[in-house]
Amino acid sequence: MASKKRKEAPSKEHAPPEKKHKSSQLSSQTVLKPEEPAFPRGGASVLTPLEHKRIQIQAKNDVLFEQATGKKAPRSDYEDEENKDELFYQQGNPSIMVKRKKNVKESKPKASKPIGEKPVRVEALSYKRLVPGSIVLGQVSQINRYDIALALPNNLTGFVPLTSLSDILTAKAQKQAEEDHDNEEDIDQQDEDELDLKSYCSLGQYLRAYVVSTEKESKPGERGKRHIELSINPRQANAELRGTDLAINSMIQATVKSVEDHGLVMDLGLQDNKVQGFMSSKELGSGIHTSQIREGTVFLCLITGSSSNGNVIKLSADSKRAGNIKKGNVITDAPTIGCLTPGTAIEFIISEVTSSGIVGKALGLVDVTADFVHSGTAASSKDLSVKHTPGSKIKGRIICTFATVEERKLSVSLLNHIIYLTHSPLDPEVKNDFRIPTKILPISSIVQEARVARVKPGVGLFVDVGVKGVRGYVHISMVSDSKTESLEQSTGPYKVGSLHKARVIGYNAMDGLFIASLQPKIITQPFLRLEDVKAGEKVTGKIERLLISEKGVNGIIVNISEGISGLVTDMHFSDIHLQHPEKKFREGGSVTARILSTNLEKRQMRLTLKKSLVNSEAETWSSYDDLKPGLEAPGTITNILSAGAVVQFYDSVRGFLPISEMSESYIEDPKQHFREGQVVNVRITSINPTERRMTVSCKDPDIFGPTQQEALRNIAPGSTVTGIISEKTNEKIIVELEGCGIKAFLAVEHLGDGSAQKCQVSSTRLRVGQTMKDLLVLNVQESKKLINLTSKPNLLKAAEAGKLPKAFAEVSERAEVQGYISNITSIGVFVSFLDKLTGLLLKAHLPEGAAQLPDFGMRRNQSVLTRVLSVDHEQQRFLLTMREPEAAVQHPGINGSSSALELSNPIDGVSRSINDFTFGKLTKAKIISVKGTQLNVQLADRVQGRVDVSEAFDGLEGIKDRKHPLKTFRPNQVVQVRILGMHDSRNHRFLPITHRGKAPVFELTAKPSDQVSANLEILTVDKVKSGSAYVVFVNNISEDFLWVNLSPNVRGRIRALDASDDDSLLINLSKNFPVGSALNARVTHIDIENNRLDLSARSEISVRPSTLDDLSVGLVLPGRVVRVTERLIIVQLTDDLYGTVQLVDLADDYSKASTGLYRKNQIVRVCVKHVDNPNKRVFLSIRPSKVLSSSLRVEDREINSLSDIKVNDILRGFVKNVTDGGLFISLAHNVTAYVRISDLSDLYLKDWKAGFQIDQLVKGRVLDVDPALHHVQMSLKRSLIDQDYQPPLLFSDLHENEVLTGKVRKVEDFGVFIVIDHSANVSGLCHRSQMVDGKLPDPRKLYEEGDLVKAKVLKIDTTKKQVSLGLKASFFKSHQDAMGEEVDNEADNSEVEALKKMLAASDHDGSDKVPISDRSANDANDGSVDIHDHRRQPDKPPEQGGLSAPWDWTGGLLTNPPQPNTEPSHLESSKKKRRRSNSPYVDHTADLDTHGPQSVNDFERLLLTQPHNSALWLRYMAFQLEVSEPDLAREVAERALLAIPIREQDEKLNIWTGLLNLETIHGNSDTLNAVFTRACQYTDSEEIHARLISILIQSLQAEKAHEVFKQALRKHAQSLALQENYLNFLFTTLASPQLAREHLPRAMQSLPPNVHLNLTSKAAQLEFTSLRGDPERGRTVFESLLATWPRRLDIWNVWLDLEIQHGGEGEEGRIRGMFEGMLKKKLRPRKAKWIFKKWVEWEEGFEGGKGVERVKRLAEKWVKKEKQREEQDIGEAE
Repeated sequence: MASKKRKEAPSKEHAPPEKKHKSSQLSSQTVLKPEEPAFPRGGASVLTPLEHKRIQIQAKNDVLFEQATGKKAPRSDYEDEENKDELFYQQGNPSIMVKRKKNVKESKPKASKPIGEKPVRVEALSYKRLVPGSIVLGQVSQINRYDIALALPNNLTGFVPLTSLSDILTAKAQKQAEEDHDNEEDIDQQDEDELDLKSYCSLGQYLRAYVVSTEKESKPGERGKRHIELSINPRQANAELRGTDLAINSMIQATVKSVEDHGLVMDLGLQDNKVQGFMSSKELGSGIHTSQIREGTVFLCLITGSSSNGNVIKLSADSKRAGNIKKGNVITDAPTIGCLTPGTAIEFIISEVTSSGIVGKALGLVDVTADFVHSGTAASSKDLSVKHTPGSKIKGRIICTFATVEERKLSVSLLNHIIYLTHSPLDPEVKNDFRIPTKILPISSIVQEARVARVKPGVGLFVDVGVKGVRGYVHISMVSDSKTESLEQSTGPYKVGSLHKARVIGYNAMDGLFIASLQPKIITQPFLRLEDVKAGEKVTGKIERLLISEKGVNGIIVNISEGISGLVTDMHFSDIHLQHPEKKFREGGSVTARILSTNLEKRQMRLTLKKSLVNSEAETWSSYDDLKPGLEAPGTITNILSAGAVVQFYDSVRGFLPISEMSESYIEDPKQHFREGQVVNVRITSINPTERRMTVSCKDPDIFGPTQQEALRNIAPGSTVTGIISEKTNEKIIVELEGCGIKAFLAVEHLGDGSAQKCQVSSTRLRVGQTMKDLLVLNVQESKKLINLTSKPNLLKAAEAGKLPKAFAEVSERAEVQGYISNITSIGVFVSFLDKLTGLLLKAHLPEGAAQLPDFGMRRNQSVLTRVLSVDHEQQRFLLTMREPEAAVQHPGINGSSSALELSNPIDGVSRSINDFTFGKLTKAKIISVKGTQLNVQLADRVQGRVDVSEAFDGLEGIKDRKHPLKTFRPNQVVQVRILGMHDSRNHRFLPITHRGKAPVFELTAKPSDQVSANLEILTVDKVKSGSAYVVFVNNISEDFLWVNLSPNVRGRIRALDASDDDSLLINLSKNFPVGSALNARVTHIDIENNRLDLSARSEISVRPSTLDDLSVGLVLPGRVVRVTERLIIVQLTDDLYGTVQLVDLADDYSKASTGLYRKNQIVRVCVKHVDNPNKRVFLSIRPSKVLSSSLRVEDREINSLSDIKVNDILRGFVKNVTDGGLFISLAHNVTAYVRISDLSDLYLKDWKAGFQIDQLVKGRVLDVDPALHHVQMSLKRSLIDQDYQPPLLFSDLHENEVLTGKVRKVEDFGVFIVIDHSANVSGLCHRSQMVDGKLPDPRKLYEEGDLVKAKVLKIDTTKKQVSLGLKASFFKSHQDAMGEEVDNEADNSEVEALKKMLAASDHDGSDKVPISDRSANDANDGSVDIHDHRRQPDKPPEQGGLSAPWDWTGGLLTNPPQPNTEPSHLESSKKKRRRSNSPYVDHTADLDTHGPQSVNDFERLLLTQPHNSALWLRYMAFQLEVSEPDLAREVAERALLAIPIREQDEKLNIWTGLLNLETIHGNSDTLNAVFTRACQYTDSEEIHARLISILIQSLQAEKAHEVFKQALRKHAQSLALQENYLNFLFTTLASPQLAREHLPRAMQSLPPNVHLNLTSKAAQLEFTSLRGDPERGRTVFESLLATWPRRLDIWNVWLDLEIQHGGEGEEGRIRGMFEGMLKKKLRPRKAKWIFKKWVEWEEGFEGGKGVERVKRLAEKWVKKEKQREEQDIGEAE
């Protein structure tokens, strides 16, 4: 505490300075009064007791130092060498300090300083002084997604990451980020509190921050980047505070721990956890409610008081109250100096005033400084010495502490907005927080005339930027583009009062200063930050880099300004697709782009380089609010759907382009006309800014102008129009109406009333440009400008006769109407008429037998004649029928005539009129039929009634079969009933007796008690009481409920889990509670407003548990499955009670545990396994041993806790997690075991993670159990689990000449290292000399890591532990022979037995050969390979080649066909004869690769043995193309052309074809022409032309194919095949029959005469088969050919087949005439028989086969005539 003398110091805040000599004013001023002597009488001192204590400690330390070292103690100097040259205000400034005066004249003031006290330096906070551990006051300047930016004093900025705000918020972030499956098992509602930092803090909020670090982490040897990381967690921000330091009016940082009704419980983060804070809801500030506060929010609070015991501190977060220093919220006295922390307002005495700041003391103990900026000098035009005088008291707020100084020193701010804790320095007294300087002068603004107000020499300028009360600061480095050596106050270009053009580049809220620059390069820079960039702006940038993926260049990074770069996606490279973007765009190149969008939160920007967008002068659409219908602009298609396309504009503006608005022409598939990335000019047709939806159109608005709109309104449904065909498709014909030019649609099936095939034929006869008359308008959609037409004769006639209704008012019962089928459903057929008027034709009213046919024997758009059955005027609906009308029956009704009211044959024999049936009348009824829920009865002829099952019994006692209560009733049985009311059969509801319709159905009761009761009451919902019991009957069954009837008028529901006390019955509701079954139920809830009634069929003693407290371990109860995942099942027990069933609790045998066996809403029996009350979780079990019987066999015992597990137990479990350190195995819901990597297997596993996956079932042995740590450790090694485990091969187990299998581990130039299979990682070396028989190979071309091989042990060096292996094929040949000779001696070896069978099979004649794939299951699993007999030919060649394909000894693949010079006898020679052959052996080690060629090495290895195989070369090329290497594919093709000899012309031709294909797809026209020219030189030119044409046609390049055809015809005009192909191309591909007809005479001149017939016949055939051909012209050609060659039956046959296949309707006479014409020729009997047979087959295709008899008679006549001719010829010969 301060001494008395300190307390008696002057109390005036601003005492006037005493007049002094001029020389004394230049020196540092003293805090002592002139009348107070430096050395007072009596030895008194101005030092406080604490200062005396400090001096004594220092003296003692000096003495101890001198005794220990023998040297004088070093004197601490006030000079700070490290910061000596540090610049002022972040950029630097020579530190201002008070130095000792060394001359005599200035020695007097020195006496005023206490002995041993050092002068105090005025230090500005800077990056160097801001070290970890410093505490600083900051203001929130920016809130990002994952951190908060704090503005710090002296133009510093720090960042607070999300995890450094508070412990509560950190826990929330970790919980949200965790991916452990425990989160999935949590069935409680997840916290909806998303970690949005904007809800935890606000802009302008003051917070105390702890400096964590000042540099980003960097690589070793590199200098870290400057980055101030802060923490506002109270545990760090209040680290210096203790419980005794908490003084009233001091500031403390606190976290909201919980939100209560009357305030907030705050966590102070102190070491003393007993001390907590509380903030009343009134202390939050105006306009803030506790409901807006979230747990984890941090506040800088004012301490307003404490409880009596000091454990509760009262806080206030109201900034107005905390900043009101006039009412005493200032520290003037404190228990300790620890309470002086940043944010606290203090009162201190000024001891010195200089031009660079203020020095003072607080509480007489602590040094206080205010630098140049925070003393107010920068923002004021007055000097400090004028405003503040030594000895005066002044109030300020602490802004930081200096962690590097020995003695405690504080930095304070005298700026008003910091003292008053307002957001802005503008009018802080008024505290208008909305007057933010950046709102008046935004960042990046240019100030035309900035006046220099102050000059800090060597540091910078303070300028007036036009905002009153806020100045700008220009650092010396930003004064000019060139280096500025010095700045002068009164001279030079930057003197006080000079005007300059400046640009605002930032703003520091703590300093209350704009940061500005006078540099021309900054002023002229287009953008300073991403916020300055606006969507739609046209910019110029430089390419920074190209983004390259597997598919090539997929993005470009473009820099548009310093520090601002954006992304150009591949969709926006150009208006056309660029094959090689890297050729057009180079790094460093300049491009012109347009901004597509900016994302400030992610700091991202997208641009486009499309010229159509960049050069567009249309207005950019970046906001829905600025748009309106009719505007036009270009946009980019980003997605194409079947119904239209999505068009992207700027920022988030998107529009939908419907398919109907894409073009004036009909578009069937948008993908055929548009592509993603295409730029389209669109017009807005409709927009909804609120819902951010917009519809656009590509149609030209001028095409459909006012004239067309008026014409469209004049076209009415039912009118006839005339139109010209403009387009044709397979389904529709587009017609342009005469007189108006409006396009209408005519469906092909509306061309006629016949079958669909006939309509299709009629469509083929129509031509574009043809006029169609008498077209009936079906409907007009004016909004879509769509008109649908029909030309069906039946509809046209019906429209003329008035039988085609247009409106509902024209529909009347019994009227005949003609319509067409618009839809077919399972319930019936919808028939449409004019203007989309539609009626329903039910299945029961279709013609007899139609209901059994597919689609009722009908099709859409078929015209039908129907009759109106009934009309519902209320709902505007009507029913149709196609059946014959029956005799009119007059139904009795209340409004009928007297004759109609009379009853016929009443059952009771008494009633005479229907009016006799009144409420409560006792009568009789005859049962017509018995249903599950009702009895259908008859009261008289044509008078029906029903008895609901709830009205048939008085109670359960009278029901014999509760599942089928009505089973005791029989049809035709007469029962006594009473009338209750009427029944609405349409809506299935009960009506009073007064509601009688045309066909009334009476609601009756057959209860015995009701027959004798005097008062008949009907049960209604308002009479039902909660808790009352009723007999109910099941009316319907759903997944969740049983719907039951209490009476005909009251219906309720029973939850599936409450249907019975017997839980076993709940598993199958439909079986155990069929519709109609009776139950005893109790009402549990009544909701009259929603007309809902809940019941329960459980007895009161078996009430289900409703809370967690009602559950007990072992309780078995039913539940409903509500969710099924791969690893757990969630079961609903009650409305609010859920439990989880994990994999370990699904079955007693884990191998049968599968969640797939359960489905949603399934009822299951579960057993409560564990109840976790604190976390509100329930764990259940579905094990049969738990829910059925404990005597059932249990394969995997249940584990409830860690005590159930013992060391050496062998257990099974499911993999819970796979980490880098091993596996975690789930043994129970609360027990998890850990398996280290070394315990996973006995063998070495290189990629062990590939062998395990989550939820995999594994088996292991328990190694260790630690109950204290709740840890279990297991091992999955087979050696510890399996007693019959065979250990892996060791080095000592190997023997020379042994054949083994293995895997290539490493490939070197001198050989390969092979790991032996089933060994303890034993490996050997195969030298390159032992790989193949013959020339030494390159191992890298033959093998690569991972290849499976078969090797022979050549040598074992036990000393060096080395194994030499061999891979030569000859090693395995000798090994096979040796094994064959020793097979009798080693019969007990299973592998030798298998080899013996294989070798024995190969000695047969081939009929009993062993398939090549015949191998054991073990071999298939471990990857080993059988030893095959290479002399055997397989029964079936493999489907594809590759490394996995078998080989033959000829050196070729078995898939290759045998060469012509191959002798079959050689392939079928005997075993002994082959052994005598001297042919060299071929290396078969490549056959061990079981996956086919998967790499370049695999292909190279295959090509060593098959260099002439074109198929293999082509596969190699395809492989290179798959990995996006077209250049390498070209190299492979060139190698193939060199490797394949000249005699293999077919193989070479295949390579040339592949190369042409490659250049067509991946090359350009130049490269394609070059390859084509070379191919024509080296192989058959005509064949190359043909193949290139085929390639171009397949790639849809018809024009290029046409050019190649012309080129080929110039060289090979005499080729008949080429001429025929050209005609076919012109007819079909180009669809230009006229060109083909013009070419035919030229082709005849080029070809020899003997082939003219074939070419002419081909042209005639094309006239029939092509779509644009003319069959009449074809017939003319055929007739001319037959006139020349009349006996050519082959021509007759071709023509006849064409007429049969392509002739239209009505051509039957022509075909019959052709048959007769053929028979008139002189024919042999065999040919005549063939003609008659074909004729009969054709006639049989017609219905009835009437023409068959005629053909048979003609055949008999021809036979008789032929016999007569033969007899006549014989007679003439005789």
